[in-house]
Amino acid sequence: MAGSVFDSPLYARLFPTGEVGRLFTDSADIRAMLIVEGTLAKVQGALGVIPETSAAFLHRAAMEVQIDPAGLADATGQNGVNVPGLVAAFRKALEAPEHAQFVHWGATSQDIIDTALMLRLKQVLSHYETALRRVLLALATLAEAHAELPMPARTWGQHATPTSFGAIAAAWGTPLLGLLQELEHLRAHLWVSLSGAAGTGAALGDTAGETRAALARALGLADPGRSWHSDRTPITLIAGWITRLNAALGKMGEDLGTLSMTGIGEVRLGTSGGSSTMPQKQNPVGPGVLSALAVQATALNATLQGAGLHRLERDGPAWFAEWLALPQLCLGAAAALEQAGTLVETLAPNPGAMTANLAAGQGLIHAEALSFALTAKLPRPEAQAEVKALCRKVAETGQPLPALAAHAHPDLDLSAVFDPARQLGDAPATARRFANAVRALPAPPG
Repeated sequence: MAGSVFDSPLYARLFPTGEVGRLFTDSADIRAMLIVEGTLAKVQGALGVIPETSAAFLHRAAMEVQIDPAGLADATGQNGVNVPGLVAAFRKALEAPEHAQFVHWGATSQDIIDTALMLRLKQVLSHYETALRRVLLALATLAEAHAELPMPARTWGQHATPTSFGAIAAAWGTPLLGLLQELEHLRAHLWVSLSGAAGTGAALGDTAGETRAALARALGLADPGRSWHSDRTPITLIAGWITRLNAALGKMGEDLGTLSMTGIGEVRLGTSGGSSTMPQKQNPVGPGVLSALAVQATALNATLQGAGLHRLERDGPAWFAEWLALPQLCLGAAAALEQAGTLVETLAPNPGAMTANLAAGQGLIHAEALSFALTAKLPRPEAQAEVKALCRKVAETGQPLPALAAHAHPDLDLSAVFDPARQLGDAPATARRFANAVRALPAPPG
């Protein structure tokens, strides 16, 4: 087993991370940090903190220089962070000591690492938004097309009352729609970090706040107006959001795995897995991946929420815990969205199985509707007691509930009671409301 399934050639197609995978590499990490260092020099030059000529030189060089991650390994192992080695390698590569002295002016390692992380998370959220919209659009199409397709609703694994497949698709998508609408709040917490060694900005002088604000504007990040070295709100917010995303997708995976089971078969998956020995098997691999990733996300989120306890002004161990857990959490969400997109675009309902399953329970799925229909002639408690008695008789005699009800109450027209299409309640409207809400989404930013 590879150390991480997400960058394993063997498991890459089972847990596909798409473009998000490229954002969690050593090269992407270094590139983001160099962007921060170069942009910091640029804004400091504009504010007169460092010479403008040096600022321009450093900004251009940061965009062009190539630094081998392996060359920083020894320094990172010794220092616990990669920035000291990176700054030393950058200065050496410049071959211009008159300008190199102004690299990393007034910043600390955590400023560079956290800001570079925010830059990458900004791209991650953009990829998530694209993938979420893909999933939502496919679910809206299913909800709209099958708003009135009856199927059994199940509670505690048993038939409850009729619902529609469109309403089921809407139930999968509604939490995702809410998560999509929360992205703007997450982006507002992608904070720039520029507070210096102890969070006071002392080495930045009187322009500390102005420099931080200018850096935020230049990088397209938010300015928190303060140090957040030991306030991990941006990390815990994103971790919680990703966990809820995985939970919503995992719920869909659990449902699809159940609905495709032998004996139920109410959905057909566009892709399925085979067995090494049983030729008939069509395993619901995609739904299983969604379920597994939801479990993993819950565990990783617990680590990240706990790692929010940074001691004093800055903390090493809690920070390391973030590095261990956050990339895996982000990559897991990317894989879940990739799998979900393929699933919802290729799955289809099986109306024949739905109709058969609705009819297979001797009409007991309509017991609630019958109890309300009997209130036309009986008080509600008596109607409920009557239907419970009829349900027991179904079990004892094997006769279907519609026949027993018609015999017991020949004076009532019960045709609508035992017609699944007429017992859907607001399921069709729910499906269409969801589809309309997805169609009405504003275009993505940018």
